[in-house]
Amino acid sequence: MVKQKKSGKEISVVNIVVSASLEHEIPLEKMAATLPNTEYNPEQFPGLVIRIKEPKTSALIFSSGKIVCTGARSMDKVHESIRKIMKSLEKINVKIKKEPEVNIQNIVASGSVGMDLNLNVLAMKLENTEYEPEQFPGLVYKLPDAKATFLLFSNGKIVCTGTKSEAEVHKVLDKLIENLKKVKAK
Repeated sequence: MVKQKKSGKEISVVNIVVSASLEHEIPLEKMAATLPNTEYNPEQFPGLVIRIKEPKTSALIFSSGKIVCTGARSMDKVHESIRKIMKSLEKINVKIKKEPEVNIQNIVASGSVGMDLNLNVLAMKLENTEYEPEQFPGLVYKLPDAKATFLLFSNGKIVCTGTKSEAEVHKVLDKLIENLKKVKAK
């Protein structure tokens, strides 16, 4: 059912979603009218979208000063993006006095468990799974005792979501592999 490949396990962060507060009211209309790479349509959504070229990220900015930033692959890139947003705000005379506190909401990582997986068998033997191959080729596995959810594919490729640190990503990957090996041993 599960055969070992030579390559072994691997995983890397592909997206970090964070929230922060600039603790300052933001004039979104003025921002949209003045700055490039922004979209603001308050009839459809109350936040302004700003796209940053480098690092390649996007952020939602609300008039309250709350920000949700997505797309960064490291915390350094998250902070770089937020600094660029603050610099953009200076162009419309909004001065943010201190670096905002950033809270990780979700980390998405992808990689491989280094073995082929029989998803039909896993769907039957593992708890907390969803698998409907006619609709989607991956098996959804919610790891018990962790807030992590995995997408597992038959070639051993995985996507992990729901963690809040890179250390947690590695910890839940180890737990996943341990659970896969337990199922194999049965």
